[in-house]
Amino acid sequence: MALLLAGLFFLPRAGVAALMALIVAIGGFEWARLCGLSALGARVYAAGIVAALALLFALDFYAPVFYVAAVFWIVAAPLWLWLGVKPQHAAALLVAGFVVLVPAALAMVALQPVEALLVLAVAWIADTAAYFAGKRWGRHKLAPSISPGKTWEGAAGGLIGAAAYAIILSVLLGGGKAAMPVFIAAATLLAMASIAGDLFESAAKRQAGAKDSGTLLPGHGGMLDRIDSATATLPVAAALMLLVKFGK
Repeated sequence: MALLLAGLFFLPRAGVAALMALIVAIGGFEWARLCGLSALGARVYAAGIVAALALLFALDFYAPVFYVAAVFWIVAAPLWLWLGVKPQHAAALLVAGFVVLVPAALAMVALQPVEALLVLAVAWIADTAAYFAGKRWGRHKLAPSISPGKTWEGAAGGLIGAAAYAIILSVLLGGGKAAMPVFIAAATLLAMASIAGDLFESAAKRQAGAKDSGTLLPGHGGMLDRIDSATATLPVAAALMLLVKFGK
């Protein structure tokens, strides 16, 4: 995380893109393996992910990518989770992997470093609040067949934590009372997207019969296990920011 933040703030835009390419290459390899591809096939798939990112970056083609990703995380992914992510969906998951990884990496390049950090903080705060609320009050399982440890109480705690963060952020940024509901609504939506990102990656692991996405970080899993929430929050936030800019 320290290396990621250092790169985000100190590397030029092309350098950030290269760093994101490395991250999604690793994530793409892990995703392909979860979908049943061989090691060679997974490397080819990861190369395709990097090529897609490089092409979009070179063309400066952002907005449609963010909108597609936002629709995926707000509509398609929750519906897919509700219907069930199954091993026979491997081919569809391979296609979805591009939507999971490429827009998030592109958002890290497109957003200003401070904007990206503020967006990532939503996922971090929501995850932390959900963990403590779930440990203290968790009784009702959120998605027992996908992630048995998650509860509705924990999810509610995560949303409350994100809303509290939005209120503080609104005050610090001088948004005033009129802007506060907008901040709260945006943070709530991003927190919900982070939950969808977490559950979707868990579902991909579950259909593959895997506990972790990889072994990159011994004891902590793979790259996907570290960025699952961010893959959803980043492109959704980028789409929201574009809508706000267009609305002015």
